[in-house]
Amino acid sequence: MNKFFGTFNLVLHGHIPYVVSHGKWPHGTDWLSEAVAECYIPILKVLRELEAEGIYTKITMGITPILAEQLADPVFHEEVSSYLQMKIDAAEEDKTFFTSAGETHMARLAGDWIKFYGDAKHDFEDLYDRNLLKGFKEYQDKGVLDIITCGATHGYFPLLGEDASINLQVRTAVETHKKHFGKTPTGIWMPECAYRPAYPWKRPAGDYADRDAVDRYGVEEFLIENGIRYTFIDSHLLKGGRAIGAYADRFEGLKLLIERSLKAQKERDVIEDLSPYKLYKLQSSRNPDTLTLFTRDPKTGLQVWSGEHGYPGDGWYMDFHKKRFPGGLRYWKVTSPKCGLGDKEVYDPDEVENRLEENASHFAELINKQLEEHHNTTGEEGVLTAPYDAELFGHWWFEGVRFIKKLYQKLAKYENIKPGTAAEAEAKEKFESIITIPEGSWGEDGHHYIWLNEQTEWTWKDIYDDELKILELVKKAQDNGSEEYRDVVTQLVRELLLEQASDWQFLISTFSARDYAERRLVHHHNAIKRLTGIADRYLEKGYLSEEDKFVLNELKEQDHSFQHLNIDWFKNI
Repeated sequence: MNKFFGTFNLVLHGHIPYVVSHGKWPHGTDWLSEAVAECYIPILKVLRELEAEGIYTKITMGITPILAEQLADPVFHEEVSSYLQMKIDAAEEDKTFFTSAGETHMARLAGDWIKFYGDAKHDFEDLYDRNLLKGFKEYQDKGVLDIITCGATHGYFPLLGEDASINLQVRTAVETHKKHFGKTPTGIWMPECAYRPAYPWKRPAGDYADRDAVDRYGVEEFLIENGIRYTFIDSHLLKGGRAIGAYADRFEGLKLLIERSLKAQKERDVIEDLSPYKLYKLQSSRNPDTLTLFTRDPKTGLQVWSGEHGYPGDGWYMDFHKKRFPGGLRYWKVTSPKCGLGDKEVYDPDEVENRLEENASHFAELINKQLEEHHNTTGEEGVLTAPYDAELFGHWWFEGVRFIKKLYQKLAKYENIKPGTAAEAEAKEKFESIITIPEGSWGEDGHHYIWLNEQTEWTWKDIYDDELKILELVKKAQDNGSEEYRDVVTQLVRELLLEQASDWQFLISTFSARDYAERRLVHHHNAIKRLTGIADRYLEKGYLSEEDKFVLNELKEQDHSFQHLNIDWFKNI
């Protein structure tokens, strides 16, 4: 009888910040529509195809609360249909042009785009009735997907100034998950896999840095308090050493920041007797409960994450950056990760299938090898956790979703390993080790530098000011608040959640959409200032003026996520 080495836990983290009613192109709803067309619809298609083939499939799928809110939003549904039709029209125009120019291969590629977006439009409108959450929930209910949650708006937990803010992010996440998926989530992807233990902490931005430190709970306390049983960390938080990182290969603007940060960081010694293929627990200081930790496997991670050294950098795959305008469609291949846009060669889909077969076979064998080595060393079954941003597949790496399909086809032939979900592993595992882990994230420096640096410090000063002011107003609403006043404060809390999204600091640091991120931060900060003025005037006069009602309704219409939001969630545990 063959020995069983363990399970493979693919974790896909789906997230786009709130863009509905905040622009269209190049950053706005087109950003989310692009992810729908190239990532989310293709993932659901692959799940259907694997199911039809009888292939055993298990995936841990993260859908952030703010992404779920947008995917369920009728306002956004119209945007997606319009976007897909626009892409179909652009492909048809390209095909007509290429055909008239005698460029038969390019015309064929344009025809492929017509089919790609046409199929996506059919699935979106007819198969899922414009709500993709219907499709994801279907596979959750079938036991194929373990859908996990995240911070409500992807707020960066370790840097939030108030414990109440972390609780707000987590409680809103849990309630939003229940709203869309009909069950309480048991797992969470901590935004940016960022963690902070309990210790006397002070806000690190502005004049707050000169104030006395205050005792803060560890992040695990808020997860446990809200019923979360497991989460995910980078390998350096478990074993020490240098962080692998996830983004530097894709964002040139990060490289200088990271080089400067690493010079100031002291690399932790590697702890050899801790393994990323085992599960560990963090113990709550408040009750007997614990939080289970899954650790990113460093061996398989770079095979997909690295745009230069991993599979997506293969010269035959479609290049992400070079596009033909005005339609914005892609007709070129990577060619070489280092070559300029002018040197990119035309894409050849006939060559791609061979590369996908090779890459999927290599990855499946690598999974088997790592779990076999762990089993031979420890005598135990292991769990290999491979976490990725979902949008990496299909978006950054156009063929990536097809890679996932081929990978599961390959894994079905192995007798020693099988796919599993985090929920299944957490429920099955017998634990012996309770550990502590240091502060950090899965950023390239292993800490917070991508999100807190000289270019983003001002954003945290604004967030800290807003947290404190809104906490005061929430307490007043709880003590003696009319429904009208509570409505104002609810919108204040909603704006704070949107302001707290870690995406804004990331986009500033990477220079990928800096202007957009700065505008969004200013918008939400200014909205909070306007609303606090309205709240203060209400407390003074006991009613809302017509002008204040107009401003409130205008902001509620634009920033309308989390209609179920309860300001009582903005509290300390």
